[in-house]
Amino acid sequence: MITPVPNLFRRCALALLGASAVAWAEPSKPAPPALDAARALVTRILPAHAVQIDVEYCPREADGSDAFEVETRAGRLVLRGQNGVTIGSALKWYLRNVAHAQISWNGDNLALPAQLDPVPSKVRVSSPYRHRVYLNYCTFNYTASWWDRARWEREIDWMALNGVTTPLAATGQEAVWQNALRRVGFADEEIRRYLVGPAYGAWQWMTNIEEWGGPLPQSWIDSHAELGRFILERERALGMTPILQGFTGCVPLAFLEMYPKARILKKKVWCLVPPGTAQLDPEDPLFAEFGRVFLEEQTRLFGTDHLYACDPFHEGEPPKDTPDYLHDVGVRLFQVTQRFDPEAIIVMQGWTIREGIVRGIPADRLLALDLTGQKWRETGAFWGRPWVAGIIQNYGGRHYLGGNLPQLATNSPSLLADPRQGGRIVGVGLFPEAIEHNPLLFDLGLDLAWHRSAVELPAWVHGYVLARYGHDVPSAQHAWSLLLGSVYSQRSPEPPMESPLLGRPALTMTMASPWGSFSRDYDVMAVWDAWAALLSAAPELGKVDTFRFDLVDVARQALADLSVPLQREVAAAWESGDARRFHSARDRFLELGADLDTLLATRRDFLLGRWLADARRWGTTPAESDLCERNARLLLTVWGPESPKAYIFDYAGRQWAGMLRGFYLERWKKFFAFLETQRSSYRDDQLARGTNRPDNDANPFYRDLSHWEYLWCESHETYPTAETGDSVETARALLTKWLPVIRENASRFDWQRAEFRSGN
Repeated sequence: MITPVPNLFRRCALALLGASAVAWAEPSKPAPPALDAARALVTRILPAHAVQIDVEYCPREADGSDAFEVETRAGRLVLRGQNGVTIGSALKWYLRNVAHAQISWNGDNLALPAQLDPVPSKVRVSSPYRHRVYLNYCTFNYTASWWDRARWEREIDWMALNGVTTPLAATGQEAVWQNALRRVGFADEEIRRYLVGPAYGAWQWMTNIEEWGGPLPQSWIDSHAELGRFILERERALGMTPILQGFTGCVPLAFLEMYPKARILKKKVWCLVPPGTAQLDPEDPLFAEFGRVFLEEQTRLFGTDHLYACDPFHEGEPPKDTPDYLHDVGVRLFQVTQRFDPEAIIVMQGWTIREGIVRGIPADRLLALDLTGQKWRETGAFWGRPWVAGIIQNYGGRHYLGGNLPQLATNSPSLLADPRQGGRIVGVGLFPEAIEHNPLLFDLGLDLAWHRSAVELPAWVHGYVLARYGHDVPSAQHAWSLLLGSVYSQRSPEPPMESPLLGRPALTMTMASPWGSFSRDYDVMAVWDAWAALLSAAPELGKVDTFRFDLVDVARQALADLSVPLQREVAAAWESGDARRFHSARDRFLELGADLDTLLATRRDFLLGRWLADARRWGTTPAESDLCERNARLLLTVWGPESPKAYIFDYAGRQWAGMLRGFYLERWKKFFAFLETQRSSYRDDQLARGTNRPDNDANPFYRDLSHWEYLWCESHETYPTAETGDSVETARALLTKWLPVIRENASRFDWQRAEFRSGN
């Protein structure tokens, strides 16, 4: 028998999830810690101005909706809300609309006057959404693998400013698994071998892999249990309701030997990352027994907020794909969780959601997350269950500027207004695989939580730019108007916009990463015009940090766009048999890559050296630091183990200084050296390809290249961790240099098909 743990549940259950915001008991005033945490938030954000700010309580709306108020009273700024999230949202409203200031992933603009400007008249704003959900499992590794307490504190403050109520909380799960497996007889060495390396936890929690990148150091397990507790304590103090891990039956492969009579399925290896994982059949008694052990140990460490992330058979197949079996899976999954926590609500991603499982869970005890904001169409708004409309927007952390703002601005408001389509929509969410890029899009995504109808995009962008730079400069506003009409009005909800510079070198290329594309469905020249317009604003804004990031990012996107026709010209020159033409095209392509590296080196946001140094700092011994660095390099490049048919390589490619010069351009130089040894008739379009890229064993060159990639991951050469060069001057010089080249190519290139037009 398993001994039950003491009742560590932290708060009452959430109100049952309904078709709209649901009323709940409203206290006459909040507990003092709620406002204390909000005051501390204000002090962290505006330490020099906090003495001018009063933090007070205001009630929710009559229907229970979150609300905040902002006003000036007797010369003091007054922020009112129910907790740190609503008061943080009030502070952001003030910063954007009155102070014209901003805090973002990529720079801050907090040049405030000594005396805060007054609010013209009292404002009250409410949200129609019960849940504002944030984070994807992948974010914890593609961006946050090496975050420390200070970085997490800043991110949680950012969440509060942006109204996040329901963040995913995955930090520290390693300790939960260690404690649970100890209870069933595993030795620590076995457990640490089972746990993946520090950059790969997300895919273990999503039940995809085990072992890869490890064994995990005990120091990592201990430090991240402590970090996880800090994260949860801070989120809860600010009024957030974190989503913790549920149990779906994924167990170590070693369970097959430990429990030979149990019904345990060895799942298919995911993305060629062995050894695979094991899945307990929910109908087997061991499912309920070990599930309770897991939930007990998680609650011992972290408490609970009654929200449990459960995604059975994530990106995999169930042992039996029949409606009755899947329904039983849902029933038993909920039973295990509900018997442990009577107030439990299952939170399920829409990524690979199955109707049978959903229907096995009581409708008022499930919250579905539509990661792309499009899954509701094929599920009848999740079969009548409460759900959250969201966006992923970024896959693997690959950089691009843009998105489909018109769709984003109208999707959730239209669903909210029409229950026949939207069903029981109760929230909005951001579910990016990586962050710290494309700040405008994510700012809009969370700002929509405070709007019942679609925002007017030109006016919204104007206000965003004014807050981001602190000055209303016409040329800067014109630049963003150009971007709104081009890269931010793409038809695809998840545009790839890749650069061949980051791809596995070849003559015939259509993508850099698996499932990617070089296609552009916008006016490419508009990005260059925006680049020029931003430079026109540099005399007034050149010292503003947020402006400098945006200038580099727009220039980066323009040069990445240019790399597509330049690679096509390399291939065409080779096929022409004209050696002089080929050498010229080759040199220009490599020069573009080197210049892009130089540009990116002017911003700390784009430095490989910081990623590697942050990784090494988590080691407590040289060997542990080496393991962390190896994980950091593997994730961005080859991802998984060396295999002839590997196909997930370059999924997490980065347009970073250091990555270009140290990895991507080195690959291209090796490829061009290889071509010099080949006859002019050499073609690679018939080589063996996975996801339309040459396999690791496609020919001797790719076998050698693959081996070199893994050697790079084992190396320890250092890269700069500080900015070099001036962003404005570098951007100005590169625009002058490359603008004639894009003009030469733009009109004769089919950007949608990513190829030169016939006759060119």
